[in-house]
Amino acid sequence: MSDPLREELRARLGELWGGAVSVEGWRRLSGGASRDTFSLDATAPDGGPHPLILRCDPPARPNPEVMAREAAALAAAAEAGVPVPRLVDHSTALGRACLLMERVEGETIPRRLLRDERFAAVRPKLARELGRILARIHAIPVASVPDLPTTDPLDQLTDLYRQFNDPRPALELGFHWLAEHRPPTTGPCRLVHGDFRNGNLMVDETGVRAVLDWELAHLGDPVEDLGWLCVKAWRFGSAEPVGGFGPREELLAGYAEASGTRPGEDELHWWEVYGTLRWAMLCRMQAERFLSGAEQSVEYAVLGRKVCEQEYDLLLALGVTEPGPLPDVLAGRDDTTAAPPHDRPGADALLRSVQAFLTEETAGDPRLRFLSKVAANAVAVARREALLAPLQAGAHARRLAALGLADDRALAEAVRDGTVDPGDPAVLEAVRGGVTDRLAVANPAYAAQPAR
Repeated sequence: MSDPLREELRARLGELWGGAVSVEGWRRLSGGASRDTFSLDATAPDGGPHPLILRCDPPARPNPEVMAREAAALAAAAEAGVPVPRLVDHSTALGRACLLMERVEGETIPRRLLRDERFAAVRPKLARELGRILARIHAIPVASVPDLPTTDPLDQLTDLYRQFNDPRPALELGFHWLAEHRPPTTGPCRLVHGDFRNGNLMVDETGVRAVLDWELAHLGDPVEDLGWLCVKAWRFGSAEPVGGFGPREELLAGYAEASGTRPGEDELHWWEVYGTLRWAMLCRMQAERFLSGAEQSVEYAVLGRKVCEQEYDLLLALGVTEPGPLPDVLAGRDDTTAAPPHDRPGADALLRSVQAFLTEETAGDPRLRFLSKVAANAVAVARREALLAPLQAGAHARRLAALGLADDRALAEAVRDGTVDPGDPAVLEAVRGGVTDRLAVANPAYAAQPAR
């Protein structure tokens, strides 16, 4: 964190606490692409220690209205008995909209929560506990959080998709299915967290300590939150559908226990499919920040190559494909051949050396370590594309030619306007083939992850 921001924060805390304050232990946290987030330790005038988290809008993307709504949602959630960090301050006193809250001890990193032995005893209890917490969230009086946005979720997602002008056959299948199977509205709009998932939960050995990141709170169907929690992307390789922790039955039972109502399984499935398509759009939206030239971040660039993971998950959710292994063309590869007239090592070997360098564990800033791993992944994707793309292009052209179509845009538009039957085996084969080819380049290991 910069010295000016540190001094501004120290002065702000002095105003709040009525005396001199020291601020130590600056540490930028690696997670989160939409906010600048820092951990710090403040000492109050009475000598009391205060472990804190500071979240700020990036200077290039100020959004004080959303930050104000998040502050109100945190306060309302605490009042409703939802575990959340205690809000210390919300202001623009630091030159941009910021939230300052207590730092809750626990773990948020999904792979640790799903694999570390210290969470083994609590993991089986979390699906039901999360159901109970969601019921409390959905009971928050909507009037306690001013200016909650409300839109038709499917229309909003469709509008976002069309803005990209990037028709994709798998996503068209998803939109078609959602429109055909949309459940009727059965109750009033509620406060919806909007990003309730593994990764936004602070957990320790006793259970959930805090629900984090309320910036997407809105009015909507409460089952949206349950479906989002069950999206395959938030299972991180686990076979258990509820954030990787447990079965849907436990989630629904906990929700019914605390709310008195139990969503139907078909309704939950619809919102899971919706959530999968939504995450594809959010990855594409983040990638657009790179593609537009607005932010040349390797993190945003790589998110563009994750869209195919969500396309694959969408096909799984629709029953169009089954999980299974894909070979990784890089496995065991050590070719140093160079294309004439160039010297050895060749281009692939040079990229391999860069990938290895970026993958090494190094001391220093956690954010830099995180981005180094993202960059290593980007290099791996580039290597696979160089090796596989020529063969894949020919095979996919033949699949499309069998349908009388020139490219994926034509196939996507044909699904959208009904020119082709979305249930036609030849259509599904072309969609599956294109998605699988992209996944074989972007992340072949993803295809073998369990799904149910």
